[in-house]
Amino acid sequence: MTADGQAYLSWVGYENDTTDAFYYAKWDDRGWGESVKVAQGNDWFVNWADFPSLVASSQAPGQLAAHWLQKSAGGTYDYDVRITQSLDGGTSWSSSFIPHTDGIAAEHGFVSMLPMPNGRIFAAWLDGRNSKGGHGHEGGHGQAGAMSLRTAEFDSSGQLFEEAELDARVCDCCQTDAALTENGLILVYRDRSEDEIRDIAVIRKENGQWQESQIINTDHWVIKGCPVNGPAIAAQGQSVAIAWYTAAENQPRVQLVFSEDGGKSFSAPIAVDDGAPIGRVDVVLKDDKTAIVSWLEEVGEGGEIRLAEIKQEGKLGESRTAATTGVSRQSGFPILEKLHGQLLLAWTSVAETESTVRSILIDL
Repeated sequence: MTADGQAYLSWVGYENDTTDAFYYAKWDDRGWGESVKVAQGNDWFVNWADFPSLVASSQAPGQLAAHWLQKSAGGTYDYDVRITQSLDGGTSWSSSFIPHTDGIAAEHGFVSMLPMPNGRIFAAWLDGRNSKGGHGHEGGHGQAGAMSLRTAEFDSSGQLFEEAELDARVCDCCQTDAALTENGLILVYRDRSEDEIRDIAVIRKENGQWQESQIINTDHWVIKGCPVNGPAIAAQGQSVAIAWYTAAENQPRVQLVFSEDGGKSFSAPIAVDDGAPIGRVDVVLKDDKTAIVSWLEEVGEGGEIRLAEIKQEGKLGESRTAATTGVSRQSGFPILEKLHGQLLLAWTSVAETESTVRSILIDL
């Protein structure tokens, strides 16, 4: 979604047995427009949880940025983040560049991009330069080092600014997410302590300076492998909502917290799920005091994408089922956005022979 309410949907298509391609479509009054191919390659790293993305500048009409993952060496998890930009609304695209400057053949991924008021685009990613090999996105990691959280901004020419390491030890393969408040950037991710506690943390940027990271709620989820289940954030003015999955004390839960001060402090967690959540959450703000959370709930041998409306005093009524889907990795991570007074939900529908990206509009 763009600041002026335009929606883009991106996905990876399989051209043939050796080639993958990045596509997107733009929403108009009649639905999704024609698909546009951004790039393709025979050396991409394509993963169910670590997927490409596309954003549109909030300051320069026609400026788009897209990212994907591309192999950098022979190791299974040696790959770089690649970013390309269009300055003409997607007609032409620049040569791709790498936002991390380490030059090490290691894992780099789980990217969040966010257009900034200064005209640049912010990018955050998980960076494996300090920890080589021995792990993947299966949830049972055996790595000796630690994944770090790093960020940078880039302009329309691809020049990098404000490169930084924000956290030297984070969960290996949980998605990051970012939003803008009145005070500045807020970035959310799954932390990882020396004792393998993997709770959700935020870092804020105020007056040009990154603040200390803080845990939003002490779940105390001790797990030796990455759960591959990142948090989601939405912000509006000083209001912030964060949704996440935890299985602390062997009790799977989807929870939500609110902040009324731009992420400096948070409410007590509010239970969201219906008792059998798999996670894969997303969240939007209906208004500055109401959030809508999406998540995947296990039902029999399949799953349902459910929605719940949450206020600070708790859940409003029963959750509703937006779509049925599978629970395998191929079903991916549903995405929820607010579009012109409605909800736009997109997900991957998996059949025996093919996967299809589907979307629906839902009344608020």
